[in-house]
Amino acid sequence: MRQKIIAGNWKMHKTQAEALALCHELHTLLQPLNLPEQVRVVVCPPFLYLGQVKQCLEHLGNPVIYTGAQNCHQQPQGAYTGEVAAPMLQAMGIPYVILGHSERRAYFAETNQLLKAKTDAALAAGLHPIFCCGEQEEQRNDSAHFDTVRTQLEQSLFHLSPSLFEQVVIAYEPVWAIGTGKTAQPYQAQEMHAFIRQLVADNYGKSIAENATILYGGSCNAANAPTLFTQPDVDGGLIGGASLKAPDFAAIVQAMVTLESE
Repeated sequence: MRQKIIAGNWKMHKTQAEALALCHELHTLLQPLNLPEQVRVVVCPPFLYLGQVKQCLEHLGNPVIYTGAQNCHQQPQGAYTGEVAAPMLQAMGIPYVILGHSERRAYFAETNQLLKAKTDAALAAGLHPIFCCGEQEEQRNDSAHFDTVRTQLEQSLFHLSPSLFEQVVIAYEPVWAIGTGKTAQPYQAQEMHAFIRQLVADNYGKSIAENATILYGGSCNAANAPTLFTQPDVDGGLIGGASLKAPDFAAIVQAMVTLESE
């Protein structure tokens, strides 16, 4: 059964007190939802609070909210001041890590080759990468969006063995829809998700493609989530701004739970 995931990327937001308060509020709102086994919630706070958020959720007795990091270094250790290695995350019991977010690509010059190395490092440490791909607005306007995403996946993921690839979650994020208030139309999201799934099938076979989890990221919110999640190849969302407000994030989770319960 295909895993459905709602992941919240907190980015560089929240103080320590605010992060822990958000955990408590999320716990209160999500606990009554009785999440089905195939639906998983992940929160990705800043590195500084990862351990505290994980401990807070464990203390609350919430087994359905998992933790993830927003990035990791490509080396397992070394003289890389300010960086965090994948084995460090694994040792803390952090199961997920976001890689290749458009902001990392744009502001920190992360290339497909670097993200290939980061993916390898994360998988070697036993983590599940949430690997982001997507096109700029001008690439979509030039009808280069499919080629852009194909190149990103081919250069960063498709070298993996089938067993390792199965540990990866893909998140399609049209860059023009991140933090802009714009959202891909449901048919646009479905079109790209179906394209990605076909690429996976071409490289790894139909079975692995059918079980691959592909998330949508790009101004997904409580209002548009129900429609986006009805698309057959959209398996959840990588949520930015809406993940910072517990009621909004819980409503997105509720949309997925409702669909999966029907």
